[in-house]
Amino acid sequence: FTAMNISYYDFKNLPDQSQRDIVVNQGLLMNETVKNKLRFSLYELSSFSVEVVYNTSDNRITGLNVFQNKSAYSN
Repeated sequence: FTAMNISYYDFKNLPDQSQRDIVVNQGLLMNETVKNKLRFSLYELSSFSVEVVYNTSDNRITGLNVFQNKSAYSN
């Protein structure tokens, strides 16, 4: 399957590493914010959005928040 056609529920049921790979490789970067040592990157995929939280000091993903629709992006 292609990520752009994946449903919210199918995405949520994937292992963490698969979710990260899909978001970073196939998601559309919509917004990015840096606070302290954390970088928040908002990606859009098909019918939902994913916020990836990076710890810039050790260059690791520390969190993934999935929003069911595009209304999470308000700019």
